[in-house]
Amino acid sequence: MKKFKFKKLICLFLAAAMLALCACTAAEKPQNGSTAAPDSTPQNAAENTPSGRGARLRKLSEGVTPASMRGRSADPAFSAAQADFALGLFKNGLTRGENSLVSPLSVLLALAMTANGADGETLAEMERTLGGLSIDELNEYLYTYMNALVSNENAKVNIANSIWYRADEGEFDPAVDCEPLFTPNAEFLAKNAAVYDAEIFSGVFDGELLDALNDWVKEHTDGMIERILDEIDPLSVMYLVNTLLFDAKWDEPYYERNVDTGVFTSIGGERREVEMMHGTEHTFYRGANCTGFAKYYLNSPYAFVALLPDEGVDLYDFINRLTGEELLSMLQNPEQQCAVLTAMPKFSFDYSVELSNALSAMGMASAFNPDAADFSRMGELAQELPLYIGEVIHKTHIEVGELGTRAGAATLVDMRAGSAFNPEIREVTLDRPFVFMIMDMNTNTPLFIGAVTSVN
Repeated sequence: MKKFKFKKLICLFLAAAMLALCACTAAEKPQNGSTAAPDSTPQNAAENTPSGRGARLRKLSEGVTPASMRGRSADPAFSAAQADFALGLFKNGLTRGENSLVSPLSVLLALAMTANGADGETLAEMERTLGGLSIDELNEYLYTYMNALVSNENAKVNIANSIWYRADEGEFDPAVDCEPLFTPNAEFLAKNAAVYDAEIFSGVFDGELLDALNDWVKEHTDGMIERILDEIDPLSVMYLVNTLLFDAKWDEPYYERNVDTGVFTSIGGERREVEMMHGTEHTFYRGANCTGFAKYYLNSPYAFVALLPDEGVDLYDFINRLTGEELLSMLQNPEQQCAVLTAMPKFSFDYSVELSNALSAMGMASAFNPDAADFSRMGELAQELPLYIGEVIHKTHIEVGELGTRAGAATLVDMRAGSAFNPEIREVTLDRPFVFMIMDMNTNTPLFIGAVTSVN
């Protein structure tokens, strides 16, 4: 097996709004936007690589354009864009007859990094698909959102981004490693480091890099996503990866006295005994064809939102008819002068989906077409081959129980070459297929959106 070598690029966004690109060394970080002096192989190289793997680390390549960044706070335009993208992704990414879960935020972040390398009609399609905002606007919104994200010991939310690209001849010995193939655009790397705090790795695309990438995903999802990629395609030249970790306690947990045996009727009509958790909530939703509730997590703006289609309404008809505007209207106008008697099954499941067909159906088909894709701002291929998206792999995991919720998501974009009141009483019992979301209630941003069709 070829000896694995890679370098890790760390980008620091300094107070002067200049991005200083520096080597990962044991020395003290440079001050006042200066660049660290070149060093030979750092003594702590293994500590700075995924899972402590030994490797040759170097300072960043010269000539990377410094990037400045300004943010933009969430507003109605951002909320509307997120709702439209979330529902479009969910509708096109679910699997009928199975429990499904996607993380719109994870997919959005991975694709936003990718869009920073797109141009022309490919970029225009991606902008429309990602909610209708320009990529510059989306960068500003997501930069602010990520940096303002609430995370604490009771509600842990962690976002991580990384870019992995194939080494070229200028960095490694082609007789040992690989022939020159891809040179990334320094401005593209700097932009994603500044906006998305992306870690940058370069190395030989072999089994050891594959293991390092999977270890990175596993570490950043607390083991919930063990592997995002099974093998490296010979045409792959870059991976853009996002992970999202959510681990939160209920504001009001379910105690033993709140849990009993109930019956859940699956999408196929099968009735099965399950553990039902009973509680009283105070946020009730009523839509055109559904009712629902919100259950909040401790010391945070996050909530579990469940929507139960009315009796006789098919789950998939309900999902397909729901619009972003209707969802936001429902979330923004709940009934709160009431007590909601709720019953919810304990459940957990994993979900995996390849999203190229879903995203093409949503409007960004040219990004997956080698003859039409334009990723000229991402980098250069040695043989002047087209650069396009080969796959978008998305994996999720969720556990909902008495104490709270654990959920994890990972998205990989594979770039390839060539080819006190008097309450009214409401009741929502989730004893048949339902839709659920983990929401940031401050901005009405769905972190996860899924459907439970059966409970094991």
